[in-house]
Amino acid sequence: MEAANQWVCDLVPYEPGKPIEETARELGLAPEDIIKLASNENPLGPSPKAKEAMIAEVDYAHLYPDGGGYKLRSALAQKHDVEFENVVLGNGSNEIIELLCHSFLKPGVSLIAAEHAFVVYKLMATLFGADYIEVPDPGFVHDLDAMADAITPETRLVFIANPNNPTGTLVKQAEIDRFIDRLPDHVVAVFDEAYYEFLEEAPDTLRYVREGRNVCVMRTFSKAQGLSALRIGYGFAPPHIAGLLNRSRQPFNANAIAQAAALAAINDQEHIEATVQNNKEGIAFFENAFEQRNWEFIPSHANFVLVKVGDGDHVFQELLKKGVIVRAMRGYKLPEWVRISVGTPSQNQRCLQELDALLSDF
Repeated sequence: MEAANQWVCDLVPYEPGKPIEETARELGLAPEDIIKLASNENPLGPSPKAKEAMIAEVDYAHLYPDGGGYKLRSALAQKHDVEFENVVLGNGSNEIIELLCHSFLKPGVSLIAAEHAFVVYKLMATLFGADYIEVPDPGFVHDLDAMADAITPETRLVFIANPNNPTGTLVKQAEIDRFIDRLPDHVVAVFDEAYYEFLEEAPDTLRYVREGRNVCVMRTFSKAQGLSALRIGYGFAPPHIAGLLNRSRQPFNANAIAQAAALAAINDQEHIEATVQNNKEGIAFFENAFEQRNWEFIPSHANFVLVKVGDGDHVFQELLKKGVIVRAMRGYKLPEWVRISVGTPSQNQRCLQELDALLSDF
């Protein structure tokens, strides 16, 4: 449409992992015979405590939610030793990305990210008419020194996904500290920590928030707590940044059922520990299997593994016919790779068996 903003017309929409129901319809398969290892979801399901809280909250579905998210923000602040004013709720952590772009991006400024970082960063930069600067990531690891070198007077946001999606790689504390020491006052560093709970030794980025630095730390209830469908995420930032994000968000952006579930899930340590243990065993299963077969893979700190299979699109399509959904990586400039989310032990075994049948000559 002639009147539309050109940068919106140029936008390539985000393509999510293929849903089970859609796959069943297209291929004539029974939904219960399909396993989805494509979207880094929790194979153990949602937190049981969260399920109870959701059911209880349904009785109040006729009422608008607490637009300020007082109970959930208070609980997050207490758990992570920050102030209430440091916490921002989002419709998934994806909305925190959008709120940051609302607050800081416009035509003529830029966003910096690693070459193989989460594709939504580029989509958001395009949506707001800003320049998107990709910095090479040797070995698929963020090169924070090079990212600091790429900062110009026009830079407004630098996104650091840690662990990174889709590579699963991690940047350590020393590199992060060195980067923050070089961060100019006109730039906000954004740490996307969606897979934080899976780390044995997580870098401490919240200390920068407590110090009032130009930093936003994003996390989510979609992964370890298993609440992907509810779209509930959060960010930590100093008040001068958090205030901007709260001005940018829609009223009632975090619905009441999601808030109640998240509040219950925060302290469901039993479910989180079971999830982390299942993930640890699943990562070891896939990485050992790939190593035995001499398939190239990227050692992962998250809940998925990136593996080189020759033709990612072909492998994706062939696995789909067998009722196994993985994620092809052409959209990340990795056409020879697929990303496999950790499932239950039986799901992992089935996925490997189908891969073996496909890649016997690879």
